[in-house]
Amino acid sequence: MSNIREELIRAALSRAESSIDYNIHVGFHKQYEFCEQFVLADNSLTEEEKTEAIRLIKRDLDRDKIINNDGTRRVCENCNQKCLATLYCEYCVRNYLKSNFSNWTSGNNVIDNLIKNCQMETLAPNVIIEWIPFNNLENIKYLTKGGFSEIYTADWIDGYYIEWDSKEQQLIRSGTLAVILKELKNVENASQSWFEEAKSHLTLGNKESAIVQCFGLTQNPSNRNYSLVMMVLDMNLREYLQQNYNQLTWKERIRITFEIIDKLYWIHEKNSIHRDLHSGNILYSQFNDSWFISDLGFCGPADKPSTSIYGNLPYIAPEVINGKGYTYKSDIYSIAMLMWEISFGQPPFMNYEHDSILAINIIDGIRPKIISEIPSEYKSLMEQCWDANPLKRPDINTLYNKMNEIMSYYRNNPNELPQLIAKIDKEKINNMSSKLFTSKIHNFENLPEPKNATEEEQNAFYITRSYDFSISGNTSNHSKSSNQYKSINFKDDDSKESSRLFKKLKMENADIQNDYKREIMQQRSNISIDDEVQNNPNLHSEEKDKQETPDGLFII
Repeated sequence: MSNIREELIRAALSRAESSIDYNIHVGFHKQYEFCEQFVLADNSLTEEEKTEAIRLIKRDLDRDKIINNDGTRRVCENCNQKCLATLYCEYCVRNYLKSNFSNWTSGNNVIDNLIKNCQMETLAPNVIIEWIPFNNLENIKYLTKGGFSEIYTADWIDGYYIEWDSKEQQLIRSGTLAVILKELKNVENASQSWFEEAKSHLTLGNKESAIVQCFGLTQNPSNRNYSLVMMVLDMNLREYLQQNYNQLTWKERIRITFEIIDKLYWIHEKNSIHRDLHSGNILYSQFNDSWFISDLGFCGPADKPSTSIYGNLPYIAPEVINGKGYTYKSDIYSIAMLMWEISFGQPPFMNYEHDSILAINIIDGIRPKIISEIPSEYKSLMEQCWDANPLKRPDINTLYNKMNEIMSYYRNNPNELPQLIAKIDKEKINNMSSKLFTSKIHNFENLPEPKNATEEEQNAFYITRSYDFSISGNTSNHSKSSNQYKSINFKDDDSKESSRLFKKLKMENADIQNDYKREIMQQRSNISIDDEVQNNPNLHSEEKDKQETPDGLFII
C-alpha cells in the first residue's frame, strides 16, 4: 500500500463522478460501471492504484445495493444469509456489533438504544455509529463556537472501523485519526422527538456520502456534555468563496451548485428535511474535490422552545419566519440563497443586521440584489426557488433535473457562459461582525403573510444600499490581458423603510442562551463559523488563538 498515491486515486474518482452523464447512465449500477471503466482507462494511475480505486468503487456499490435492496444476492459462507455485499457480509457485520453490546455503555439508556439501533442498520464496515469513550480521545483543543455548540479538534486513538476481515470475522480499525468534536448542550433535557430525529439523521448520515460522516457520540466527564465525533474537512462554502471566488469560472460555479443540490436530493429522498442550510455548513474536501452537507438533525439546541425558529436568518424561508414550520420547500428556499452566494461570492444581506427589520423585509419579498450578469437559466431557477409562495418553488426532483440540464448544456457550450465576473472585496467580508454569520434562535410574532416584492419595491429598497463589486472580464483561462474592471456602487444610508405594517408588529428577536450573548459581545473572531465542522486555525477565539489546529484530512 505504500506505493499507492491516495491523492491521485481520489482525484481520478472525482473526475469519473463528474464525467457521468446522468441522462445516459441511468441508475446507480450503470453509474458505478461507468466509473470503473473510466478508472481503468485513466493513464495517471498505476495498475495497483487502479485496483484500489476499483475496490473503493465496489465498496460504495455494495452500500448502495443494500440501501436500495437492489442487486444479485449471494449466500454468505459464514452465516449462510443471502447478502447483497460482495466485499463483506452486512449480516456478519451487524452480528459482530450486536455481540459487543455488553462491552460498552454511555450510562444513558436512551443514548445506548440510539446507538444500538443505528448499528443494527449498518450498511458498510466504514460507516458505523459507535459510543466512543472520552479517554480514547487525546490532544483535545478548542477550535471555535458555532451557534449553540463549541467545536474542538482531537485525535481518536483507535480510529474508526474501516473494513471487515472475513477470515477473522472481525472489524478492523484505522488507527489514530484526527476528528472534530461538536459539543451538544442540554441533551439530558431533550425531548423524545429530538432523539428520534437524531437517530434518523445519524442513520441517514451513514447511508449517504452526501452527509459529513459522524463516527459516533462521546461524553466529557467533567461537564457531562455529549459530543458528536465527526470527520475533519478543509473549509466551508463561505470560506471557499472568500478564497477562490475571484478565480472561479461560471462552469465551476454551476458544478458546485449542482453538487450541493445533488446532496440535498438524497436527503429529501430519505424523507428528511435539513432546516438550517447555509454556507457555513456546506463543507468542502480538497482531497477528493467534493462537497458535503453537515449538521443534519443537530442544528440548534436540543431543548429549543417549540414556538421558536432556529437558523441563519437570510437563509430562512419567509413562511418559516412567519411560523408555518419547516418543509421540503423551505430547504429549496435556502438553496436559492446559496445559488446567489455562489454567484456573487458574499453572504446574502451581508450589510444588514439579522434582526426583526430584516425579517419583515424578507416577508415583504425583498431578495438579494442581482448585481451582474449570470446565466439566464440559472437566474430563472434561483428566482423560482426563492418565491414567497412555497407551492411555486420546484421540488427537489425538478430542481435536480433542471440544474443537471443547465450543467450539461454549458459543459457542451462553455462559450455561452458570461465572461464578466463580479469581483469581491475579501477584506470587507473578513471584517464583518461574527454575529451576522451565526445561526441562532429567533422569536417573531404577529407577522403578515409573505408576498413577492414588485420590481419597483425591490429597486426602491436597494437604492439606499451599498455593494462593493468590480466586474471582471476574465475569460475561462483567466488571461491577465483580458481583465477589465467596471465599478458598481450603490449609496448606503442604512434606511429602515420599506417595512409594511412594521409599526404594528410586536417582535422579539431573542438570543436565548446567555453564553451565546457573551460570544456576540466579545466577537471572538472575525468570522464565527456557524454549525460547521472544519480544520482552519484562523477560527480560534482570541484567547485561544495560540493553539494549533492539528493537520489532517480524512474522507470516507
